[in-house]
Amino acid sequence: MIIGLLHERHDNRVALTPSNLAKLTTTGLSFLVEENAGERAFFSNAQYAEHATITTRQQVLSDSDIVVSIHPLPATEYRKGCIAIAQFQPFVDTEVADSLKNAGVTAFSLDMIPRTTLAQAMDVLSSMAGIAGYQAVLLGAGALSRYMPMMVTAAGTVKPAKALILGAGVAGLQAIATAKRIGASVEAFDTRAAAKEEVESLGAKFVEVAGAVDDRGAGGYAVQQSDEFLARQRAEVQARAAKADLIICTAQVRGRKAPILLTADTVAQMRPGSVVVDLAASTGGNCELTQNDATIQHNGVTIIGNSNLAANMPQDASTLFGNNVANFLKLLIAKDGSLQMDMNNEILKGAGITG
Repeated sequence: MIIGLLHERHDNRVALTPSNLAKLTTTGLSFLVEENAGERAFFSNAQYAEHATITTRQQVLSDSDIVVSIHPLPATEYRKGCIAIAQFQPFVDTEVADSLKNAGVTAFSLDMIPRTTLAQAMDVLSSMAGIAGYQAVLLGAGALSRYMPMMVTAAGTVKPAKALILGAGVAGLQAIATAKRIGASVEAFDTRAAAKEEVESLGAKFVEVAGAVDDRGAGGYAVQQSDEFLARQRAEVQARAAKADLIICTAQVRGRKAPILLTADTVAQMRPGSVVVDLAASTGGNCELTQNDATIQHNGVTIIGNSNLAANMPQDASTLFGNNVANFLKLLIAKDGSLQMDMNNEILKGAGITG
């Protein structure tokens, strides 16, 4: 069984690291790695060459039984009969599954792995969300017009900045923890009542809005709420946002546009010099003014739209992503290196998108 690893054209990360290959070689596999696949994540060709053959992209695609990448290729670029593993995002690209099936490709989408305890070691979304939450606070702090922690100096005392975290999933909780470590005063919103204990355990204040639909089976995503609830939520967010120095937006609803939590009117109430970092930018943003992959200024407020912050820490992000992928591969491959594709397995079944 040959596993092929591709160089990411528009991302600094890589889907498998040399250490992942070292652990997987015990299963009787062989590897083809595209030249410079890990270069931007600081993994050299020489490190990969200890466990794999370094070759061209064309040979990886033509000779591999399983092709692994972070971002998918067009269906026509995969060899007929191969297995493709990537983040195909079928909720966003509704035609991708049919395209792959018609091309004769068996595809597993890493973003569709069930977010359950059993699948935790393969959950790339959680791994990347944790990094994004951490990065969001550092990025926001760097753009802020003031200190994050309280500072006592001979010239006077500076009060701690106020951070507001919207959404207390993996990214939100990491943002809370990071903002607290830096010394900010932190508040957090989440529609899930179950998040309260986690938020408070990190030292933040949990701000509740009564009447939320609480779907514990949503896999860490927000769920669609009633118009009445959203109106009350926006009113409460506006009151808090007017006092916040840094707002981190993390709320997303799978398969839908991200809920608007910060309207243009809300941003108008914020103090000049404050910052919004919107991790939901790729699905429309939690802030009405967010522009994906752009930083803008609105009435003195900096709004940063970036849903791919994990790529800014490519070495650790690749290590975690690679660990997730390696654990997923172990479900597909028997100890002797042969394929064992049991589609009754709930993880494989959840990730499989070509039927």
